[in-house]
Amino acid sequence: MSDIPRRAVTRTAKLASLPLGFAGRTALGFGKRTIGRPAEAVALEVQRRTAEQLFSVLGELKGGAMKVGQLLSIFETGLPEELAGPFRASLTRLQESAPPMPAATTHRVLAEGLGPDWRDRFAEFADRPAAAASIGQVHRAVWRDGREVAVKVQYPGAGRALMSDFNQISRLSRLINPLFPGVEVKPVVADLKRRLEKELDYVDEARAQTAFHDAYAGDPDILVPAVVAQSGNVLVTEWLGGTPLAEVIAAGTREDRDRAGQLLFRFLLSGPARCGMIHIDPHPGNFRLLDDGRLGVMDFGGAARVPAELQWSIGRLLRIGTLGTSEEIVAALREEGFLDPGGEVDPEQVAALVVPHATPFAEERFRYTREWMRRQTAHGFGVASDMRPGALARQLRLPPQYLAVSRALAGCGGVLCQLEAEVALRAEAVRWLPGFAGDQDPEGEAAEITA
Repeated sequence: MSDIPRRAVTRTAKLASLPLGFAGRTALGFGKRTIGRPAEAVALEVQRRTAEQLFSVLGELKGGAMKVGQLLSIFETGLPEELAGPFRASLTRLQESAPPMPAATTHRVLAEGLGPDWRDRFAEFADRPAAAASIGQVHRAVWRDGREVAVKVQYPGAGRALMSDFNQISRLSRLINPLFPGVEVKPVVADLKRRLEKELDYVDEARAQTAFHDAYAGDPDILVPAVVAQSGNVLVTEWLGGTPLAEVIAAGTREDRDRAGQLLFRFLLSGPARCGMIHIDPHPGNFRLLDDGRLGVMDFGGAARVPAELQWSIGRLLRIGTLGTSEEIVAALREEGFLDPGGEVDPEQVAALVVPHATPFAEERFRYTREWMRRQTAHGFGVASDMRPGALARQLRLPPQYLAVSRALAGCGGVLCQLEAEVALRAEAVRWLPGFAGDQDPEGEAAEITA
């Protein structure tokens, strides 16, 4: 396959095969139960085979479907170990390169974007792509001034394919939910659709990357490549070398894992304070650990704005989750819209759900592990699956203004668990989050918390 499958019939058929395949395996599982096979073993086999089919089809479709798979990849750390292996293999294949466009197609997009004399802009240009992303591929080149550059070229028809995916992809919610307990897929997919519509706009991406580059210029720990040129469906940026974060996860030293984790969290948390935006696509493919120890960051199509008042609210919520009483936690969550304002909840049950996620900020240093994430996922699934009248799950909400930040921080947590990094998060929160240290909100009210 050399391009995104754009025919609606082809793409719809591929997506439709997922629920049908899942139903068939479920029926098979039911038959095995009738001959005495343990239900747990049947469920495990259904999940494993479903995972293989799910990510195979998502990867082949590229576009929005591949992006959904990349997003879900950060949650594999929450799966039981028996499932994590097969998931990890499928997800690694998904995050790596996809089949490239023909060179002639790439040249056509470059000519449309940079003009018929596009080759004159480069001293060298490699026709073979260095990497493939969800809606485009990247070529290594040398700009006419001698700088090594990355040339991102959008797949022809990516917009049509993406919209076609999202007309179908909500059908996968019932399939994905059992595979990732505790993850609310529908609102994530809806937000993803809005974000991907932005990612198709390379003008917007270049603007966001330039804002981050300017904010981190000269930073000793973070490197954001400069935008060299942008026109049409072509984006040229400075080349980013180093070791891909996926390789650090797979075989990095303990020192490299810890440093990469610390810098990843610092970058995500400092973005709103330094340029008013947060990078919301923290899967490993977007980061490199450079030889000089800095963290290199790429792909700013999904950057989201975080206004000052929301920054303060996040810091305040995190401080309350870390130091507050169960009653203070409930009051803060109600105020911010995370709990139904008219519902009755058990403050201790709410605290039991919130406090473990705030624990990394209560300690000077905290080591993230897959096992820690699995415990949190299992507990969250237990709460989310209880839909009896009056149950906590019926009271929980995710306010729209928190969706982008929640996605970024949840993704970061998943990567930290993949790295099994030991990080000092509390110091970063004190440094970058207004409200966390008990300072004043934008209206001048102090954040008084019971210590």
